[in-house]
Amino acid sequence: MFFSLINVTVYSKKNIFTLLLILVMGMTVQSQPARLLSKDVLKEKREKIYRNLVQQSIIGNLSKPLTDSTSEDWESAFSAMELIRYHSAWADQQIILAADRAFDLPASFQSSLLELLYANYPGTFTEPVQKLFQRTNNEKIALLCAIYLVNKNTSATEAAMIRNQALNRFPTGNEHSLFEPFLLNLDQNYKPLTSEMIASFLQKDYLPGQVLMISFQRKNRDYPGVVLVRDSSGHFMKDSTGNIFHVPQLARSISNLPGYVRNGNTPEGIFRMDGFDVSKSSFIGPTTNIQLTMPFEFSAKHFFQSDLITDSTWELEAYKNLLPLPCRDHVPFYESYYAGKAGRSEIIAHGSTVNPAWYTSTPYYPITPGLGCLSTKEIWNEQTGERNESDQQLLVDVLKAAGGAKGYAIVINLDDARQPVTIADILPFLNRAHQNQ
Repeated sequence: MFFSLINVTVYSKKNIFTLLLILVMGMTVQSQPARLLSKDVLKEKREKIYRNLVQQSIIGNLSKPLTDSTSEDWESAFSAMELIRYHSAWADQQIILAADRAFDLPASFQSSLLELLYANYPGTFTEPVQKLFQRTNNEKIALLCAIYLVNKNTSATEAAMIRNQALNRFPTGNEHSLFEPFLLNLDQNYKPLTSEMIASFLQKDYLPGQVLMISFQRKNRDYPGVVLVRDSSGHFMKDSTGNIFHVPQLARSISNLPGYVRNGNTPEGIFRMDGFDVSKSSFIGPTTNIQLTMPFEFSAKHFFQSDLITDSTWELEAYKNLLPLPCRDHVPFYESYYAGKAGRSEIIAHGSTVNPAWYTSTPYYPITPGLGCLSTKEIWNEQTGERNESDQQLLVDVLKAAGGAKGYAIVINLDDARQPVTIADILPFLNRAHQNQ
């Protein structure tokens, strides 16, 4: 999902929160014209949005004294800095002040700050985050601290110490433990998939009768993945040239947090596709999106589409049985299950009218990240507002031709290569799967 832009004139603490945190619900789907327009992509409006984000949301709010009464204004600044990847020497000094004072301010302030630190200042604020981790009794804040502290530069000994401290302070026995996926080490104990595991998702008889949207990603979500579509008969859809249909798809969030926390990357694992919709968000735009539901988001009966499962039953074994046999012991494939169990929800697959210029220096440009959804490239004309290019529309059209969005979406991390996934990475496994039929 993405955020809704309500008012581009003034970014106070209220409407920047609307911009970044409101969960956007869709409108009823109607027939969509081939020629789409969006006033939100016009050059003048994009420039105004950026100017207001910098001058009012960031500089204006960070200039206020940091107190309980102004903490929401500072949160708004954090969100804006994260959104446009903003840095300045003055703003960095204000973030140092915020980190030093964080323990004495509300949990919402701490959460917003920690998300910004993870996104914009990885590894820079270890000492104040460690202090907050030791002192807080708030499970969500402690989790965000632990995630920040356990990073690629953390030794195995240090990481184990942090996990042990978390386990002692926040047991995982309760029904919706936020720490459960962290303690399962979903992110750190990653191993590349074997050829057999990758090919097993591509078998014609895998989840027979279900339409599948399979998004192959890197563990490092800075690099876009590629999405394929399989129809209910087990055949992968082809494009107009007769080649396997595929388009790039980004599974990275703005924060780049792990997928099992709010606003983190798209979780690895299985989602139920739940039809099409059109968003009201001006940053998602008018292109049809694909609705997804996570485990625990609705009933188990809805997710598994089985009369044998009651509405009140959520069992890991039922989710496990959706995975191919060679993949059932690969713990990262259970991320979507544990993310849903911890309360994450409302992830979709969508296009974007966000200004790609904010992300020109990133490996995923010109695709733009959101709050954890799967996003595809869309190019809009800044002079006319017309949609010039849309991988999202191509994906939606192919999915409709395959039978509609009523099967499963699967997100798969292939490996940790520092390059985008391409169709050339997938074809050998697809050929192997078909040879084994």
